[in-house]
Amino acid sequence: MKPLRTGIVGAGFGAYAHLPALKHHPRFEVVAIASPAKAHDVARREQIPHSFRSCQEMLAGCELDVVTIASPPFTHAEDVLAALAANKHVLCEKPFAMSVADAQAMRDAAAAAGTACGISHEFRFVAQVAAIKELAANGHLGALRNIEVTMLRTTLREEQTRARSWWFERERGGGLAGALLSHLIDQANWIAGTPPLRSAGLSRTANPQRHDDAGSFISTVDDGAAALVEYGNAALARICADGTAAVDGFTLAVHGERRTAVASGPDLDNLALYTIDGETTDELDCKPSPYDQRSSINANVPLLMELYDQLLEQIEGKPNDLPSFDDGLATQRVLASAGYGS
Repeated sequence: MKPLRTGIVGAGFGAYAHLPALKHHPRFEVVAIASPAKAHDVARREQIPHSFRSCQEMLAGCELDVVTIASPPFTHAEDVLAALAANKHVLCEKPFAMSVADAQAMRDAAAAAGTACGISHEFRFVAQVAAIKELAANGHLGALRNIEVTMLRTTLREEQTRARSWWFERERGGGLAGALLSHLIDQANWIAGTPPLRSAGLSRTANPQRHDDAGSFISTVDDGAAALVEYGNAALARICADGTAAVDGFTLAVHGERRTAVASGPDLDNLALYTIDGETTDELDCKPSPYDQRSSINANVPLLMELYDQLLEQIEGKPNDLPSFDDGLATQRVLASAGYGS
């Protein structure tokens, strides 16, 4: 079976994570990469046949089956809509969009195109997170009542140096809400098993004054954000991402009327999983990713390879767990309630 010809838009995370995931997946072949400044160098270094300055140039310049949109958020809508108009299968990085209106337009275009489309929420495939989803779905926890998701990072503390870029510009889609809170909202929605009925959120900028090797600059984006979400099955979610903490950490706690399941650790790829009731606490072992040997490249690669497995299943018309554009729209609405985009 011929591999699916794939083009990547974006030479940052696209080259750092998506490219090695695709290069090591037997069913995909990266034939093109697009980026305004870096595509030519990446293509030469990684032996990719074609390089272009934009998604539109790439679509016109070579034959593709799949387009991965890993460009900055402010280009997602334009690039996704162009790929769908060309009848390609599409995987889009998070945050899905800069606004609910753009997310709705992309969702509607995907439905009209009828191609396989998904959002790059690869952290669904962390073994402990997937196990909690299974425990909730099979009734092991009892009636679901509360979901807590918290991610702490040290990277945006006042003394931390980080190069200025679009990431620190609100009008271009930067900030922690888009980068991290979007993943956490998706996890909560996925575990709840139903779209949110309503949400309320907030964001703040603790450290607007930033610095890098070139000097000082002003950040206009959030470095902490949170959301409270209500679902139609009497479950609530409390979701928080903060980049100004003293230590790194991640906790996912799902509370049912019979048991609680907790996955926690210093990072999403280093978690322990427990189930707790009134009498016992049990630690559960989880089977590692089938692509775990690729984690030496970087921790995202095995998870992205599992994500591409699900995209392939959807392309072939098989049951799959690919985060959908409908999921992306639901997450975008919660992000908007926390002040991200519009």
